[in-house]
Amino acid sequence: MNRPSGRATSALPLIVAAVVAVSGVLGGCARPNARTDGPAVTGSIPQNATDRQAVVAEWTRRYQSTPDDRDTALGFAQALRADGRTAQAVEVLQRAMLQYAKDVGVASAYGKSLAANGDFDEALKVVRAANSPRTPDWRLTSAEGAIQDQLGNSAEARRLYQEALKLAPDEPTVLNNLGLSYVFTNELAKAETTLRRAVASPRADSRVRQNLALVVGLQGRFDEADRLAAAELPPEEARANVAYLRGLLSQPNTWKQLKQADGKPVERKGTSG
Repeated sequence: MNRPSGRATSALPLIVAAVVAVSGVLGGCARPNARTDGPAVTGSIPQNATDRQAVVAEWTRRYQSTPDDRDTALGFAQALRADGRTAQAVEVLQRAMLQYAKDVGVASAYGKSLAANGDFDEALKVVRAANSPRTPDWRLTSAEGAIQDQLGNSAEARRLYQEALKLAPDEPTVLNNLGLSYVFTNELAKAETTLRRAVASPRADSRVRQNLALVVGLQGRFDEADRLAAAELPPEEARANVAYLRGLLSQPNTWKQLKQADGKPVERKGTSG
C-alpha cells in the first residue's frame, strides 16, 4: 500500500460531514473536569456554537493559568478541535510534546490533531514513532487506524483496529472507530453490530451511544434512532438530529451521490475517537 506524503486531502465520502453535523461525535468537547488521554472518547458534547465557545473559554482560562499541565493541554486541544480550531490545537499539543515526549496520550492527541488539520504524513510519523513494535499501545494503534480511515484506506484502518482490539479486547473506543469506519463505506449493518458491541461495555460513553443512534437512523429506523438519541441528548436536540437524518435520506440517490464525491477534496471537521 502506498503511504501518503505531504499534506493530503481526505477522500472519505461526504457522509462524514453529515456525521459531524448531526452529532458532533467525531470531535466532541471535553468537560473542564474530564481527563483526556488521546483517542479515548471522553467528555460531554455541546451541540451548538455558544456551548462550544463557552467550553473553549473555560479551557483557555485554565491553560493560561497552568500551561505546563498535561491534562489541561489535552483538554484545551480537544475543545479547540471540537470548535474547528485545529491549527491552534496542533500548536498547543506541539508544545506539550516538548514536555511529554514519551507520553502516549499526548502523542496520540497530537497525531489526531495533525490529521484533523490535514497533515496526514506528519500525523502518521508521530503515532508510529511513539508506538513501540515490541510493546505496542492500543491507543496509538487505534489512532493510526483513524488516520488511515481519513485517508480512505479502510482495509488498513480496520486491520489496525483489530490489532488494537487484540491489545485491549472489547475496548469501546476502538469498537467505536471501527463502527464509524463501516459507516464511511456504507456498510451500515456491520457498523450497527460493531457499535452495539461497543455500547454493551460499561466503559462506553455518550458519544458511542449517539453514534449507534446515528447508524440506526441512517438505516431509516427513525423511531428507534429517536429513542436512542433522546436517552443521550436534550429532547429538542435529539429531534433535530433525527429530522436532519430524515431530510438527508429523503434525497434521491443519496449514497450514490456521496460515493461519487469520493476522491474529491472534502472538508472534514474531525476524526474518530
